[in-house]
Formats: sequence, C-alpha cells, structure tokens
Amino acid sequence: MARRISATTHGDPRTADTTAKVKGDYRPSRDEILRYIAENPDRAGKRDIAKAFALRGPDRIWLKDLLRDLQDEGVLTKERKRLARVGALPHVTVLDIFDRDANGVLLARPTEHTANGPPPIVSIRLSRSGGGPAPGIGDRVLAKTFPADDTNVALGGPAYTGRVMKIFEKRTDAVLGVFRVLQDGSFRIEPVERRQPELIVDKEFQNGAKNGDLVEVEPARASRYGLPRAKVLNVLGSLTSEKAVSMIAIHAHDIPHVFPADVIAEAEAVKPATMANREDWRELPLVTIDPADAKDHDDAVFATPDLDEKNPGGVVVTVAIADVAAYVRYGTALDREALKRGNSVYFPDRVVPMLPERISNDLCSLREGQDRPALAVRMTFSADGRKVRHSFHRIMMKSAAKLAYPQAQAAIDGVPDDKTGPILDAVLKPLWDAYAVLKRGRDGRQPLELDLPERKILLKPDGTVDRVVVPERLDAHKLIEEFMIQANVAAAETLEAKKQALVYRTHDAPSLAKQESLREFLQTLGLSLARGAQMRPAQFNGILERVRGADNEGLVNEVVLRSQSQAEYSPKNIGHFGLNLNRYAHFTSPIRRYADLIVHRGLIAALGLGPGGLTQEEEARLEDVSVLISGTERRAMAAERDTVDRLIAAYLAERIDDRFDARISGVTKSGLFVQLPQYGADGFIPVSTLGGDYYIYDETARSLYGERSGKGYQLADRVEVRLVEVAPMAGAMRFEMLTDPKPLPGSVRSFHKAKGRARASQSRPGSRGRRR
Repeated sequence: MARRISATTHGDPRTADTTAKVKGDYRPSRDEILRYIAENPDRAGKRDIAKAFALRGPDRIWLKDLLRDLQDEGVLTKERKRLARVGALPHVTVLDIFDRDANGVLLARPTEHTANGPPPIVSIRLSRSGGGPAPGIGDRVLAKTFPADDTNVALGGPAYTGRVMKIFEKRTDAVLGVFRVLQDGSFRIEPVERRQPELIVDKEFQNGAKNGDLVEVEPARASRYGLPRAKVLNVLGSLTSEKAVSMIAIHAHDIPHVFPADVIAEAEAVKPATMANREDWRELPLVTIDPADAKDHDDAVFATPDLDEKNPGGVVVTVAIADVAAYVRYGTALDREALKRGNSVYFPDRVVPMLPERISNDLCSLREGQDRPALAVRMTFSADGRKVRHSFHRIMMKSAAKLAYPQAQAAIDGVPDDKTGPILDAVLKPLWDAYAVLKRGRDGRQPLELDLPERKILLKPDGTVDRVVVPERLDAHKLIEEFMIQANVAAAETLEAKKQALVYRTHDAPSLAKQESLREFLQTLGLSLARGAQMRPAQFNGILERVRGADNEGLVNEVVLRSQSQAEYSPKNIGHFGLNLNRYAHFTSPIRRYADLIVHRGLIAALGLGPGGLTQEEEARLEDVSVLISGTERRAMAAERDTVDRLIAAYLAERIDDRFDARISGVTKSGLFVQLPQYGADGFIPVSTLGGDYYIYDETARSLYGERSGKGYQLADRVEVRLVEVAPMAGAMRFEMLTDPKPLPGSVRSFHKAKGRARASQSRPGSRGRRR
C-alpha cells in the first residue's frame, strides 16, 4: 500500500511512491506531473495541474512546493503563468519546414532556438478538413506543438508533432542589390545575381539608402515599358569600404557573421586550461607548419624513428590538435553559435570564423613558446607505411616553432634560416623521413589522384585584386596532409572500437548513372571503364595516368572530378571513396569545423579523458547535426565561389574588348562556359554568337558541334576569347569566341555520325525505328 506524505511532515515529497492513495485521493509522482505538463502545454498552470489530479487543501500546498523545487532544479520554467519543461518548444511557435521523412511526412525546425543543443525536429500533422493551402518544404508556419509519443522518440522519430495554424506569406521576390545614385539624381538597383535585371527606385521608396549600400528590395510588377521598379526594404551595409564584396555573399547565403553579445561575453570569460586531467608534453618539440598568412594554428607535428627492434624501419608520428572541447562545452552560447555556423568561411578579403577570436586566435591557437591544451595521437607505422598501433592523449604542449610551408621546405632543400637551422636535424629531417614512410602506404592505398591546381587571389590594401597565383604544391603541404589523414583515421578507428557514436566524413562511390555517363564519354576518346566490378579509385587513376601529358589531360581530369559524389557528414559509415579508406572522421580542425569538435568530445568521453566529452543528448542528435553541418559546408563553398567570381569580374571590368586565353569549362545547350586559367574565373559565350552554323549539344561528348560542318567545341578545349560585357556585382562576364570551331576527334566524330544515321533512320517513312 502506498504511503501518504503529509505536507507538515519532514518527508521529501519527491521520494513519494508513484501514487499515494488515501481516501480515494492520490499525490502524483514527479514523472506524472512532468508528463502532464509536456502533454498539456496550454493547461499547465498550478490550478490546471491541481484540478487535473483532483488535489485539494494540503495537497495543493504540497504541489506548490514540488513545482517550486522543480523550477529551482532547472527542470521547469515559468512562462506567462504556465509551466514548461526547460528546453521544450513553446506550445505555439514558428517553424521552418525543411524536408519530408521516408513516409512523406513534413519535417520542421523552430525558426528561433535558444535552448541547449541542436533544434528539435517536428513532424507536421496536416488538417483533414482540406481547407486552405497545404504547407510544403520551404514554408514558414505558425504551429501548435505537442511532445511525440515516447515510443516514437525511442525509435529515433521526431521529438514533437505540430499542427499548422497559419502559413506565413513568402517574400519570394525580395532580392539583394547595390543602391546606385545616377548623375541625373535618379536611383537604380545594380543586381548581384546574374539573371536579375536592373531596377528603378522612386524617391518615396528609397528608405534611407545611400549610394553604394547593399540593400534588400522588393520588386514591383513589371510595367509594359522600361525597367521594373522596386522599393528598398532594408539597408544591409555599405559597399564603399574594404571587404565589401564578401558582404554580398554573406547576406545572399545568410551566413551568420556577427557574434551575439552573450557569445562574446562567454568567450572573454573563459580561463586558460590547467594541467588537470592532462599529460605534460611541453618538452616534446612539436612544430606547426601552416600557410605564411595563417592566424590560427590548430595542429602540430613531430616524428622519430621507431626504436622497437620488432619494427625495423618504422616511425612514430605524433599529431597534436588544439583542445577546443576544453573551452567550448555542449549547450553553452559558444556551442550553439558554433553549431549554427557549422564551419569557418574563408573569403579572399576576410574570414568569418566559427568561434570568436578569443578562442580561435588565442586560447586554442598553438602559439610558439606558449602552453596550450591539446588532444594528441601517437601513431606507429611499419616501414611499408602500414599503421601498426596508435594511442590518444590529452596533453599540455608548447610549440617549439611556428613555420610556414615554404620556410620548412627551404630548410629541407638546403636553405635553412635562423629558425629552421637549429631544428633541422632533430625535428625537420625526421618529419620528412616519416613522410617518406607514410607515402609508401598512401601509394599502396591508391587514393584518387586528380591534378587540379588551386588558385589564390592576392588583394591590395583597398580590397581589390592585385594578382592571382597558383601556389606551388610542396612536399611540406603533402606531409601535413598525410599526417592529418592518418590522425583522422585513427580517431574513427578508436571511436568505433569503443562503440562511441560519432560523425564520419563520408564519400560515396560515383552513382551508377554518373559511372555510365563517364563510361560513354571515355568511349569517345578511345578509353574504357570496366562495368560490373565495384568501382575503386585505382580504376580512375589508371585512366588519368593514360592521358598524362596528352592534350586531353585537363578534359579527362575535369570529367572524372564531375563524376564523383559529394562528401558529407553522417553518423552512418559508408567509408571514404576518394581517399580509399573504410572509416574516416574529421579530427584535425576543431577551431574551424564543428564536426571535428564532435569527434574530440567523443574521444574524451570514450577514453575517460576528463570533462567536455560527448553527452547522451548530443549522441541522440547526431543525425540532425550531420545534416546541418553538411549544409553549412555547402553554403560556405557556394559563398566563397561567388565572392571569387565577383572579385575577378570587378578586376577585369576595365578590360572590355581585351583578348584572353581560355579553356572551355562547361558545355550546355545554350552555350559555352569558359574559364580564364590565369584568373580562375568563368564567363559565358551564348550559342547564338558562335557563328552561322546550327550547333547541336552532345551531352555524352560534352561538346557543341555544327550540324553542317561537323566542327565544334568540346569541354577543356583551349580557345581565345574577347571580353564583351561585365557585371561586377553579379560576378558575371560575357565573352565572344575568337577561335574557329575544329574537327572533333575521330572517335567523337564517329560517335556523332552514328547518332546522325540513327536519327535519319528514325525519320525515314516506313522505318521500323520511327516513333509511334
């Protein structure tokens, strides 16, 4: 029989049995009260709860004390006289619908979310009445939310269900542009999107905008004559200062770039890490090797020969990574903002960091000669480059030297300086000896080896382009890259062995459709790609090797690249195709990638390395977090690409009518995309400007060819073009083709003729091949 606890006794009501029955009454347990509040958010005041459980007299005093205790413990919060679970969604809230599940049910997230962790997922219940428009993906809605059934949540389903009350009207026409004041005093909006027209703004709709401001405008209905009109909705900032071009991409892609006050305050209040739960590795001469202009240094390396007689010719490699988890704890304002950003974004004229400068450039930057906390992995490799064993350690380190890639390489090449000379024999040469060992393992593994040079834009002090360079690819770069890859593999292996949930970096093999498309293309060049067998990077490498040094080397590299899947983050492992690895996780850059921070927390939790480990609540959200950070990565890539296009377009705007050497980078029905190798920028040549012939698009051969002449242009062809039009703020350039079309390669020409005969056969009357 359950016992009744009087409000006047010293017994703690929280220890009461599930129900204490006396004279037909009962006092509900804590769990029953919390469940009621969750399931009845609109009837969760003290009176509502007392009425629901038929509590009277002294029992109401007991309930009042219990609810106060739950608030003091941080379990409940009070909102407008209603109680709610801390972190729970408001009963009525604004949601953004972002996807459907496997059963077609709409999924949404709260538009604003300030509670710990990633935003919860809400499955949308549609009204059966059929009245009004149905919501869809991309809609913002006002909805009533209800906690989902416990069984559904346990099976990995959404934590809430929602019933739509209202669909907010979309401002689909709101666009970005640059406000311009013309000489006659009239106002125009210069477009920042390539297909967006210029707009006229009447004075009454100027809304305080000044010449050179980046603005958000709402276009009006286009009139029959002249340019369409628009009104300024918001002034986003001025483009007259430095770092103006990247501001367009930041706003166009909705990239958070201003840290909220509570995040800055939290970062400034952080105290430097201590030796608690750490090994002292400050005497180990770890060094950082980074780009010369790097401001933060999150990885350091060291290597020695393995002295174990059982491993002749082997090496021991140590990689130490900044311990960001020591400062950025789950659920804090810093953590929420880092997850929202997902990663740092790197523009030619600025960096939008994932973490505030106090964390990224100070406490977590492995500065030369200063104590810094780190997570380190010590890996032993055999002479053939095979990893024998590894171990992780939470340490305190002190970088022995801050080196730039060219500086370290020069020392190895026989030109040391004052900094590299003293550490050449003890530190640098053992690093290069270890890289030679790891390279044997890499060569045996045969990852995908595409030869696609990267370009870097160098800017003047005013933020405009000075020049574009292709940095030399040094062994110093390859050394750090291979050390980091092996550290990432070790992290994934350790977490798997400990059965600790993690976020993998995954890269799927090319889809069957892309494989077949690539196979057809290679046939036009007399190259073959085997069918049936599971694809391996080595098969692509064999093709790339066959065309090395040939005229079509660039073409084949480009097409093989486009056949690849996109890498992403996922708690489910499918391996990494491009690196030819069975398991891979990002561990080496927690300052700039949230995925790495999750892996650090997982290692801390799995290996018992102290505070800051992955929590069960985080583990439950890894699927959602993976989707979010994969999306922020794609957003960053698009924004970076757009900014480069705008900078180069502005740089070349004064060179209208100049001639350039170019390479065809894309072929479509409507024309050719060309890239200027010197600048890495793209422009377009409309098919209507190619000449008097009628051009036919061949998707398989990536070409446009004249119907009469059979001559044409193909992806990766080198051509000469003239610049005829530039829209700097849109990053758009239009060119005119100066190079005459050429006879297509023999195999391609035969391919076209065969297709032509097939078309002719199908068009002859009485042909069995004609369409019915």
